Amino acid sequence: MVFWKFFLFLFGCFTQFEFSWAFTNPIKTTDGSDPFMVYSAGYYYLTTTTWTNIKITRATTIGGLKTASAKTVWTDSTSSRCCNMWAPEIWWYDTAGSWYIYYTAGTSDTLDNQRIHVLKGSSTSIWDSTWSYAGRIAIPNRDVWSIDQTFLFYGSNKYLVYSSWDGSDQCLYIAQFSSPTTVGNAVLISRPSLSWEIETARVNEGPAALYHGGRTWIVFSASACWGSNYNLGRLELTGTNPLSASSWTKYGSSIFSSANGNNEPGHNGFFSSPSGNQIHMVYHASSSVPAVCDGSRYTMVQQVGWHSDGSPNLGSPRALTDSVPEPV
Repeated sequence: MVFWKFFLFLFGCFTQFEFSWAFTNPIKTTDGSDPFMVYSAGYYYLTTTTWTNIKITRATTIGGLKTASAKTVWTDSTSSRCCNMWAPEIWWYDTAGSWYIYYTAGTSDTLDNQRIHVLKGSSTSIWDSTWSYAGRIAIPNRDVWSIDQTFLFYGSNKYLVYSSWDGSDQCLYIAQFSSPTTVGNAVLISRPSLSWEIETARVNEGPAALYHGGRTWIVFSASACWGSNYNLGRLELTGTNPLSASSWTKYGSSIFSSANGNNEPGHNGFFSSPSGNQIHMVYHASSSVPAVCDGSRYTMVQQVGWHSDGSPNLGSPRALTDSVPEPV
């Protein structure tokens, strides 16, 4: 009898431990579009598109983000940037010694005035920071509609990668940072042309840099977010100059698409685990086909794997019933 009591005690402890170190998707059920995550000082920080403001949620586990309260860190009544706030990302700018939030915003009457804006944090703690408006990033050679900004690091340099129109094509561009709010001229590095990039609309957007084994990729979203085949593709930096289009190689097929009832997955980001030994992907998906580019999209997280040739293996969107291990 004593043995069985001890066994049941151990089983209960194990079950509790296993439960606390796994989670199920989605981690955010509404307003889960365009997610970004970063791990800092023992916490995961999550931002998504909430349209009218910028909110940050934090927790010590991925599962904890599901019930954690979001903090509104920014609203704006300035007419040129009051509205349609999209895709906020939190980045540490080492030479400035500050956290910054990069986001897209524009006017209330149209989506045609979207530009990239920057907030500066007051503290080395993301959560404890108060945020002030630092400026708009004006691209010197093409100060036009620009969205879905992100960072790419190569050598000692920092680069802005973003999406912008060139004619009827929504393309990816890159420019080098000279300060947290200033960049040089932009260069087009990816134009939608392959079949999986041009369904419903010709779109490359939502870039996210990924690094492994000395290699650098940009994973990006392709085709229309309101269509039936929003998906992910990838570029690899196969040359030595990120500002040269010829240094980038686009792979010919999609690497992540609808599965297990999670449709039109896209606008992903990557973040490191607490140990730094794992990389996880955060992305949004939709329960409908075609999807709608609104707050009905939800946020999901899963680990990135690697093929035998060293290239990223994103797998497919995991079922919402899956028990997903917490990052370690």
